[in-house]
Amino acid sequence: MKLYIGADHRGFKLKEELKPWLKTKGYEIEDCGNTKFDPADDYPDYASRVAEGVKNSSHESKGILLCGSGIGVCIVANKYAGIRCGLGIDTEHTRHGRLNDNINILALPADLLTEYQAKDMVTAFLTTDFSTEERFLRRQSKIEEIEKA
Repeated sequence: MKLYIGADHRGFKLKEELKPWLKTKGYEIEDCGNTKFDPADDYPDYASRVAEGVKNSSHESKGILLCGSGIGVCIVANKYAGIRCGLGIDTEHTRHGRLNDNINILALPADLLTEYQAKDMVTAFLTTDFSTEERFLRRQSKIEEIEKA
């Protein structure tokens, strides 16, 4: 599976810690930036690149975004049709986002997480399948109809 990953200056350190770990798990990583620490960078640039990558790739690709709160990158990513970005608060919350809401991009609040917590949440994101229960499929269809409007 291909993973698109991006972070601003507040998420940069955690992104750089996640990349080699994800590679050891067999994931193909596309780093959408920033590729160097820049305290003057802006999260919309990297969130847009990750969202575009996931949107224009196969349904098997996913994305991971990091900023200080996780909220800014989540807002940007959700501007793209077909993107369902969810803010990860903890592992169970992240699992719920995949199982019930079929998130395809995980937004992480880098200021609030340790590397261990982030890895646990990313593992839940990447190993939990979307439920095939009718109610979740119905809700997914409604979201897709809204995107067409």
